Amino acid sequence: MSKKEHWAIFIDNNSDKNNFIACILNNEPPKGFHILEQTEGALFSKLALAKLIDLEDRHGNKLVTSSTTQALKTMSSGEQKKALLAHILASKPDYIILDNPFDNLDVSSQADLKSTLTAISNTVSLVQIISRKADLLPFIETYFKLEAKDLLQLDTLQISNSDTTSISKSIPPPIHSIDYEAKTLIELKDVHVSYLDKQILKNINWKIQKGDFWELKGNNGTGKTTILSMITGENPKGYGQELFIFGTKKGSGESVWDIKKKIGYFTPSMTDKFTGYHSVENMIISGLNDSIGLYTKPTEVQLRTAKQWLELIDMWDLRNALFHDLSMGQKRLIMCARAMIKHPILLIFDEPTAGLDDKSASLFVRLVNKFSNESETAIIFVSHRTEPDLNPDFIYELTKTKNGSTGSKTKKVR
Repeated sequence: MSKKEHWAIFIDNNSDKNNFIACILNNEPPKGFHILEQTEGALFSKLALAKLIDLEDRHGNKLVTSSTTQALKTMSSGEQKKALLAHILASKPDYIILDNPFDNLDVSSQADLKSTLTAISNTVSLVQIISRKADLLPFIETYFKLEAKDLLQLDTLQISNSDTTSISKSIPPPIHSIDYEAKTLIELKDVHVSYLDKQILKNINWKIQKGDFWELKGNNGTGKTTILSMITGENPKGYGQELFIFGTKKGSGESVWDIKKKIGYFTPSMTDKFTGYHSVENMIISGLNDSIGLYTKPTEVQLRTAKQWLELIDMWDLRNALFHDLSMGQKRLIMCARAMIKHPILLIFDEPTAGLDDKSASLFVRLVNKFSNESETAIIFVSHRTEPDLNPDFIYELTKTKNGSTGSKTKKVR
């Protein structure tokens, strides 16, 4: 049996990976990939999963989950990717394009996927599209860098991970302060959550106070999203429990709108499907109205504040550009600033660096650190990946047990 050939394609947030993927899948591979001509391939990506979930949702077509009653969308990220890979391998492709395969996976799921990919590397060629150098599959020895649409072969892996872009300015003050005098913002006392007969959370005790910077950790399926949805008021599982949101017990008359006015929130899915044509300046200002995109005429004060924020992240020259046309890294910085522009009492980032290259992730994380250092806003940062530049005060980690996930708190040592 001849040894299979494998490639790593390093991308940044300006790379046109969609064009590269389309060329290979359409049997028009670029130079260096001639061996893939007239072969059959498959795409392992977040987009491929989204299409399968939509197909299952709309038409009940369980292409990937025919052997189980569980819907694909209810699975954890690790379970979804495992099911997708099994579906792909059943079609016996000649090659698989792996588009950032380890994004959104916990350490255990990453190890499992890496083991599976290593095992199939003897029979299937793999094209790994990669944003973070640490994710490189160990058996790949041929490297390229995709600069816009230009594919450049690399002799070595000397790719800089550091970002020297400085954030020297202070964060702008809020237009209006949000009144809240109490020290404690969120408190969960012996909170438990079950779905049908399955226990998800068990005896969760967590107190978030003004100005705290928390990193929320835990493997896929441990209940991180469940906790966040209870804090934002969107999950009814908080009713009847000792859950206090900004001093009010869940179910005692608070409205979701009142809660949201005090919270800034960002997760990449907010913009993944965003197709509106709004300027960068308007997207920043929309954070004051809790809308994605601006649908009212901005005031002079709002315009001045937007300018200060855009100067902070060195994007004032792009104020009139369409948000839709920005690179992924630029979009994330805009959405980070948008989440903070009103100086919310609580700021939540849910997997914000997924899909970012090393430099963009480093800049994003340093901006979050700056928010913590220069404001009284409390921060919850959720990520499966350990970001080396992140400086939280505390870590709250969920650990799965057979009776539901339990939580533990540690103070970060710097």
